[in-house]
Amino acid sequence: MRHITTRKYLPLIAALLLPLVLGACNTIEGVGEDIQAAGSKIDKTAEKEKTY
Repeated sequence: MRHITTRKYLPLIAALLLPLVLGACNTIEGVGEDIQAAGSKIDKTAEKEKTY
């Protein structure tokens, strides 16, 4: 009986989790872009301050 109940609610659970998963992807992408921008600024500053 329990297996039938789980199978019955699986599409509902998947539909509820999908927006959370997609939202997390956008958040991770944004964090990656921020880290990349910070790294670029550090690199430019290091190039500018280099004395050799």
